[in-house]
Formats: sequence, C-alpha cells, structure tokens
Amino acid sequence: MVFDSNQIMDKRISDKDILYEDNHLIAINKRGGDIVQVDVSGDLSLEEMVKAYLTKKYNKPNGAFLGVIHRLDRPVSGMILMAKTSKSLDRMNKLFHDRKVQKTYLAIVKNRPLHSSGVLQNWLLRDRKKMITKAYEREIKNGSYAELSYEILGHLHDYYLLEITPVTGRTHQIRCQLGFMGCPIVGDNKYGYPRGSLKRTICLHSRSLTFEHPVKKEKTRIEAPLPIDGFWERFNVLL
Repeated sequence: MVFDSNQIMDKRISDKDILYEDNHLIAINKRGGDIVQVDVSGDLSLEEMVKAYLTKKYNKPNGAFLGVIHRLDRPVSGMILMAKTSKSLDRMNKLFHDRKVQKTYLAIVKNRPLHSSGVLQNWLLRDRKKMITKAYEREIKNGSYAELSYEILGHLHDYYLLEITPVTGRTHQIRCQLGFMGCPIVGDNKYGYPRGSLKRTICLHSRSLTFEHPVKKEKTRIEAPLPIDGFWERFNVLL
C-alpha cells in the first residue's frame, strides 16, 4: 500500500507530536496503537508518517532520510527517537548496544507490588508462534537474561503508578516481568490483566531517554508527557 505525503500528514503527524528535533535526531511522542515500522497488518507506520513530515517540512523532493533507532510495542505510548542522518543512526545504535542510554517508563498496575521498589531479574524465552514472551526465575536453555528496576510513585483510584528503568532491552520485557511478578499492566491481557483495552492500548508509557548526543557530545534528556485519553492524565499529580 502506498501513501502520499499529504495523506499521511492529514492523518497523523504534526508539530505538537515532536518532542525534540535538531539536524541529527528527531523524537516523537508516539500514540498507543501506532506501529513503529511496517508489519503484516499493512497499517500506516510511524516511520512512514515521520518521513513524510520531514519531507514536507524541509521540501525534499527525493524524500528525507530517517533511521529507526529503537522500537516500542504497538500498544505502548511515549518517547521514541529516530535519526535524521546515517552518522547519527550508527552512533545511536552503538549507544543502545553498549547500554549507554537510560530508558525510563511509566506503568499503571492494579495489584500493588510486594515492595515499594525493587529489582526484577528473570530469564525470558520468546514463543514466536504465539508472539508472547515467558519469564523464568532461573536460567533456561535459549533464554535471555532480563533485568529492570521499579519504584512505586504513588497510588490513585485503586491503581499504582510505577516508574520502570530497564537494564536490558528484551522483547516485551517490562510487560512480561511485571506480569510474572503478579502486577500485570492495565489493559495488557496478553500478560495477565483480566481484560484488554477497547482502544487496543496498554498503560505503559515510554517516559524519557537520557544519553550523550551522538554529534554534540552533550548530555541530552528528552521526556514525553502522559497521553491525554481520559485516564492517564489523572496520574500527572503523582509526578
């Protein structure tokens, strides 16, 4: 399926979706439900939308360069960073690979964790047929080590807001590890929440990235505000 730039612009991306932009990088506040890159669904991807945004903004008849640095699951919202040059793409990929990018997420859960803060360490195994990740307490064959830390930021309307800092970046890691702990993310029925969201989103938000800028060599922190959906914004009082 082919989308022209005007169609994409009308559908999604505008200046208000851009969290940060310079000559090298662009950060977008992704909506829950958007896919980052084209998949089997054939739905319009965030990559296509941002590329069209840059092509139109800078009047590039041959299209703009755009590199996807990292990804977020489709039902997850929040901060996602892309590269506007091949140099910045290569350098940011190395920073992510070397775990020199600090990622912070916010999650809303119904069940209170046993401790107000802690570290989760598991081995994860991906079931590619069912498209789900399973967590284990001990090392298993073909499993990948996963680690994150969490802290309860507050309690509101019988829900708990958690700040999550992943050390590793495994597929569905946060969703899987919180579900394994007995605290599935609100709306994430794939990992233990009793019902899914009608909007096909879950209450997991990529809050911020902190890293050394790949060209300017300055400490850079980019933050994404909470979604405005009638639920998430209530938790601003806890931040």
